[in-house]
Amino acid sequence: MSSARERILQATEELLADKDALAISTRAICDRAKVGMPEIYRQFGDKQGLLTAVADIGFERFLDAKRQNPLTDDPVADLRTAWDSHVAFALRNPYLYRLMFTPTGDAKPQAIKEAQAILLTAVERCRDAGRLRMAPELAGQSILSANVGVCMMALSFPDLFGGSDISPAVRDAVIGQATGDEREDARIGTATVLAQALVGTLTGTAPVSAAALDLLKGAPRPPAGTSEA
Repeated sequence: MSSARERILQATEELLADKDALAISTRAICDRAKVGMPEIYRQFGDKQGLLTAVADIGFERFLDAKRQNPLTDDPVADLRTAWDSHVAFALRNPYLYRLMFTPTGDAKPQAIKEAQAILLTAVERCRDAGRLRMAPELAGQSILSANVGVCMMALSFPDLFGGSDISPAVRDAVIGQATGDEREDARIGTATVLAQALVGTLTGTAPVSAAALDLLKGAPRPPAGTSEA
């Protein structure tokens, strides 16, 4: 038979499937876990301690999925695969993901450090293959920051940032900047502008293109094959 602690953790996870952590009351958790209110404080100190423990469980699952990402002979392609699996996890677990990556209070999930370490190993594979043009630590921080940013914007503003083209555009811009593996795309749209602006903010080395600036200003671009006066 499961312990009171296990039942409380399971009840909180189940409630997180449908609503944000801030909207879940301790009473609802206790009713679902079939425990008295004092049990939460006995086991976790307070509600924040409980939420931190649930976030840690979320990270365990997240990192387990990361470890199962296949490795190929192309470390840059593997970075893109890792990015996509990160986004897929966030979209499958929106409220848990928010709890994991936007913690409140002093207690923070420590597993974020392991997430960084796994990504750093992937980036170092690119370096060892001669396909990295910035420090591995900066590359890893930039990629993870951008990955989390894309997920949070998609979850918080799905109508504006939930389009299927945005994540690949930002992914390729950020990873391309780090590895020199940029992908040419003549289409200039919202996702491309977002990607360029995000890369510039994270690294300070990728200015927004003239075409993107024109799009932001509403200025027309001349037809292909003509020159601007």
